[in-house]
Amino acid sequence: MKIVLFGASGRFGIQILEQALDSGHIITAFVRTPSKVQIQRPNLTLFQGDATDAEAVDKAISGQDAVISALGPSRPPVPYMMETAAKNIVAGMKKHGVQRLVSTAGAGVRQPQDEPKFIDLFMMALLNVLVKNVLLDVKENVKVIQASDLDWTITRFPRLVDGERTGRYRVGYVGKDSGTQISRADGADFVLKELVGREWLRKLPVASY
Repeated sequence: MKIVLFGASGRFGIQILEQALDSGHIITAFVRTPSKVQIQRPNLTLFQGDATDAEAVDKAISGQDAVISALGPSRPPVPYMMETAAKNIVAGMKKHGVQRLVSTAGAGVRQPQDEPKFIDLFMMALLNVLVKNVLLDVKENVKVIQASDLDWTITRFPRLVDGERTGRYRVGYVGKDSGTQISRADGADFVLKELVGREWLRKLPVASY
């Protein structure tokens, strides 16, 4: 499958990139700084651009079979960056007839099916104090994708940590089905399985230990 991966140079994006290449996919890695990707593979093309640049996003999506977005808020935060990126990705996919999108988000983006435990409520309160504007921008990113008619899945994750790819994790909603962390390697495993399997089409599952 030909996939454009946004956010490919981040710590999580690199895991998705490596596993996607190992699975035989043809990847266009969309990155602001190509030097951050220290991988050279026959099926890998580096595309330099900024996700807030509609023209660059449009060009990168052309000719792809699917899109994965592992974008996260920048440091320092850029106002409306996540929302703008989502709008550009959705517009590019519609223009070029690319239907399948898997995007990522934190477990702090709540859904009606969630049944948060005390620790979940505590973490949400903390995020609203420390990074309220960032959380709001991520929520707007999600809303843009949900409002589209694409075949989307938004994979949510709690705290991402270093660790091996085990393939052993839970998938469900915040609360009884979720834990407090997952390795980036296992998070990437779920993203790629869902991309092809489409079990959670137009849903926002949480993968965790």
